[in-house]
Amino acid sequence: MTLKDLLKKKDSITDKGAAPVPPKGPTLSPDVPEFQFLRTTTSTQETIEPPSFPGDPTRETPLLSPGPRGKFGRFRSRSSVSSQGSTSGGEKQHDRLAERLHFGRTRSSSSVNVPDNLPEVGGDGVARTEEDEAKWERRATVLVTEGLQHASSQPSTPNYEPPNPMSPVRPTTARTRSATENIQEAIRLHEKGNLEASTALFGRLADPTGANNALAQVLYGLALRSHAWGCEPDQGQAVHYLSMAASNSAQVEKLALGAGMKKGGAAKGELVLAMYELANCFRNGWGIKKDPAAAKQYYETAANLGDTDAMNEVAWCYIEGFGTKKDKFKAAQFLRLAESKGNKTIGNTW
Repeated sequence: MTLKDLLKKKDSITDKGAAPVPPKGPTLSPDVPEFQFLRTTTSTQETIEPPSFPGDPTRETPLLSPGPRGKFGRFRSRSSVSSQGSTSGGEKQHDRLAERLHFGRTRSSSSVNVPDNLPEVGGDGVARTEEDEAKWERRATVLVTEGLQHASSQPSTPNYEPPNPMSPVRPTTARTRSATENIQEAIRLHEKGNLEASTALFGRLADPTGANNALAQVLYGLALRSHAWGCEPDQGQAVHYLSMAASNSAQVEKLALGAGMKKGGAAKGELVLAMYELANCFRNGWGIKKDPAAAKQYYETAANLGDTDAMNEVAWCYIEGFGTKKDKFKAAQFLRLAESKGNKTIGNTW
């Protein structure tokens, strides 16, 4: 992906509204039969009821009718523990139900790069409203600030004045103006082909003891990782700068969310870019050990914050079972969402 495409992606994520609502299929109720017959397409899911014979006097219940169910139906594990067991046992039952239906929190015990205390997002795992997206952004801030185990030290937080949500004008400091002008100069040098000078300027702006600019940290990380934009590749350092970009952006977004900004703050684009590129690192083992579970989590979070490339990649994770259980229905949801936003992929109509 070219530098111009990366910047367009950042701007579209920052400026976009709520995600469109894809066709909503039927929701599963807790009263689920032991045997369930489904007819599915890539966008719908229909439950087929088993036959019953109400006129048969020899049958007290319909054919294949499930027996009595407890609070969580047939998903409840068969155990000798009485129904008056401890509260923690009931919570475990609820967690297992949520996992099977792909609701709320996804267990992350298989990855040291994904914290266990990720906030609940609810629903079916696809952001459909501004409120849903705000929940996913809160989840993103926890994911990157507590889950990045490879960072040698936490980067310092950039200077940021939280805007008044009621004011249409965002305050701009002299330092912000200077950093913006330098970023624009670095981009101009890059587009003219002067990669050495451009990347050197990205590096100075990315310095955590200096400008500590999150966008520069993303671009410098990409230069170091594989693009070789006028510098020697260093995948380990690339992950370090991408991690700094994600952590810095997350700190800014925490302040924005705390100020009541549901669509995200000034660093949302940088946060999503950094998360997507970190997902690629976890997936391919670029500068860090391969971690399928972390890659899937980062792709899915970026997808729910508006990144169409991440939508296609998390769909691939669900198709292949990469870092998660295979789920073609879930994959189709993200492919359709990406297509609705203009990012069509060959095979979206399967």
